Amino acid sequence: MDKFDEIFKMQDTLNRRIGVALPPPSEEEKAKWILNYTRALQQETAELIDSVPWKWWAKYQKFDEQNARVEVVDLFHFVISLAQTLGMSAEDVFAAYVKKNQVNLQRQDSGYVKKDESDSRHI
Repeated sequence: MDKFDEIFKMQDTLNRRIGVALPPPSEEEKAKWILNYTRALQQETAELIDSVPWKWWAKYQKFDEQNARVEVVDLFHFVISLAQTLGMSAEDVFAAYVKKNQVNLQRQDSGYVKKDESDSRHI
């Protein structure tokens, strides 16, 4: 088992331990958990921001790299749970990432002068 598969397995174990079985059984529950996880991602992102001296007017702030690393890992927990909410496995995420990465490279090659969501519909 590769590391990405192992992370997905560990997240499933953690979620089940706290009483969350993913993917949810209904569309209503799925929508609830998507909202829960995206809110958690926003909060963890705010905590990551607080790890860097973002107040340009304040001289007391220091970059807390150790905490920044922890916050990145916290983000992974919620991103993986979000993927699992949508019924995605580690393999599904990897395959979608590869396809989206190719789209992003093509966008850069073309100068990305026009927004066109249709180039991602195959993902």
